[in-house]
Amino acid sequence: MLDDRKTAILSAVVQEYIATAQPVGSSHIANVPGVQVSPATVRNDMAALEQEGFLIQPHTSAGRVPTDKGYRFFVDHLTEPGRLDESRSAQVGDFFSAAHGRLEELLHQTSDLLTRLTNSASVVLGPAAAAAVVRSVQIVSLTATTATAILVLSNGTVTNEVIDIPEGADDDDIRRAAAHLDSVLSGCSIADTAAVESSGEARADAITSEALEALRRASSDDQVYVGGASTVADSFDAVEVVRDVLHTLEQQFVVVSLVQNILDRGMSVAIGVEHGVEPLAACSVVVAPVVADGEHLGSVGVLGPTRMNYPQALATVGLVSDRLGRHIGDGG
Repeated sequence: MLDDRKTAILSAVVQEYIATAQPVGSSHIANVPGVQVSPATVRNDMAALEQEGFLIQPHTSAGRVPTDKGYRFFVDHLTEPGRLDESRSAQVGDFFSAAHGRLEELLHQTSDLLTRLTNSASVVLGPAAAAAVVRSVQIVSLTATTATAILVLSNGTVTNEVIDIPEGADDDDIRRAAAHLDSVLSGCSIADTAAVESSGEARADAITSEALEALRRASSDDQVYVGGASTVADSFDAVEVVRDVLHTLEQQFVVVSLVQNILDRGMSVAIGVEHGVEPLAACSVVVAPVVADGEHLGSVGVLGPTRMNYPQALATVGLVSDRLGRHIGDGG
């Protein structure tokens, strides 16, 4: 455990480096409130912090920068989530007050909101559609051979899937199939519906089976929305780091696994290599679950360089996850 003076010095170095992205020298830290000792004393303590792995000196004549260990100590011992300033809090409140319509659009817009508030990449994972209760099912004819199956869920998700219509089927067959499927699925989750009993109408049953299979496949897909990838790429000078970050954020499975793994480990912040995704080793991730009526319905998070503003990121993600959960729980 660090003593109070080294703790104050480490805190000052982290905050200064977050603000400037420049190595921090002892003369600057010596005058920071809470430190206020001679530059020589600060140099000695910074050297000790470097030996203990909290700081690193990128060049012999340069100041120090925090390591992942230094950021971790800062997050665990020196910061609280805090509160957003009035302007950002008002943005969040206005956003959810005005939010209406389909859940997918809300989640996409929420990712944009997080990026605007934090200047970081954002990740929003929506609730699993397969586990939500079905409100209604419709099948609407498109052409002589195709129709669209529409699934409306209790969590606000609306899924549309184009299906093939068997030869000889007409609008009456489509209406019978839609009515039968709606009566079977309404009030249930699509994941719990293994099959639909025959209605006794061969063409209608074929349409019903096709629609159910298409909707089940669509409902199994993760709802993943990533925003601000180019914004976080601007935080790095090295081209190879930018390439790795952008490529990784394009991989939906990796993003879902990253967020879920952090939450499963009981963490809200994963710094550098802690999250285990090597291409994102220069990044930190701040996440929070989205909960409504005690049910975990998804997650929100931001991803940025390890020198991100952790107090602001924690406050933003915490507030947005709370408001999103309440919005979904209230039915939008």
